[in-house]
Amino acid sequence: MKTITVKGVGKASAPVDTVELSFGLWAKDLNYDAALAAAADKMERLEQALCAAGFSAADFQTVGYHVNTEYESVCDEKGNYQSVFSGYRCSYDQQLRFDFDAARLGRALAAVAESRAEPELQVRFTVREPEKLEAALLHAAADSARARAEVLCAASGCHLGELQRIAYDLNRLNFQSETCMDLECLPQMAGSGMAKRSLSANFRPQDVELQDNAVFVWEMR
Repeated sequence: MKTITVKGVGKASAPVDTVELSFGLWAKDLNYDAALAAAADKMERLEQALCAAGFSAADFQTVGYHVNTEYESVCDEKGNYQSVFSGYRCSYDQQLRFDFDAARLGRALAAVAESRAEPELQVRFTVREPEKLEAALLHAAADSARARAEVLCAASGCHLGELQRIAYDLNRLNFQSETCMDLECLPQMAGSGMAKRSLSANFRPQDVELQDNAVFVWEMR
């Protein structure tokens, strides 16, 4: 049986409809209880500021919690280095996810600035239902492969027969827009007015764009 093997390349895109804010909050102290209390205070201040801006406390979720001991290398009088305990580090990894709206994102950034919690902040733009975009991507790959196979068969004086096999490597797809936000100066913003003015109502993130491929094998008649 003659066969034809074709790689189908699929592309799919969708507009951003969801924002994910990731917050890294931490505190360090030589006293264990003081480190935990300071980190918890930062988290509470940030949550209160976000709730005051209209967000739900239930949507402000903890995705990671860590308490570690830290050491630093210290040189003694003889020039020898030794590891010396420098304190307990307590950290929270928090996330807030909501439907994309430039004005609402501006209010969220304003709340972060006003909280004085000074978190390590990342903003990501994505889609609410990634499985739908992935399905469109795979459909596009299959359509691409079949179209190429039909052209090649026709050019060879053959007809495309039954599909025999599909080879697809399950790849980890990135459902995030390439739009990035640099927010290093956010802790220095003096109040919500500055934070809100930093984001235009015309702010529109790039679409989420995906590309993937699969190999299809058909019978040639």
